[in-house]
Amino acid sequence: MLNSRPLILALALALPGTSALAADPRTEDEIRHLLAFIETSGCTFIRNGNEYPSDEARDHIAMKYGYVRKKAESSEDVIRYVATKSSMTGRIYTVRCDGGEIPSAQWLTQELKTYRTSGLASGVGPNQTPH
Repeated sequence: MLNSRPLILALALALPGTSALAADPRTEDEIRHLLAFIETSGCTFIRNGNEYPSDEARDHIAMKYGYVRKKAESSEDVIRYVATKSSMTGRIYTVRCDGGEIPSAQWLTQELKTYRTSGLASGVGPNQTPH
């Protein structure tokens, strides 16, 4: 039987009125980018001592985001509340890419900064500061 969870998550993120994302369009755009970045990274995520491929990590982060989205006012809040550590054990999440391992919060914060300065973020050019 096929795993329908990725399809359900994709539909929830794509359908108007059913979005699992924050109300601010800029934050929505950034969260979509971060989720896609996680999924396509090919990195290994270490959560509570177990290793997970990037697509499973993306699903886990998206699921956790659904629980805290109302109190997350910014992309930084999402990283802090969802992608930093286990809410059950308190253990820090890490990411292993290209042989190196770093805390996932550091990895995602750097990608968020890169995204904001790349000109790809909603209405933000490469030499503009996000609002």
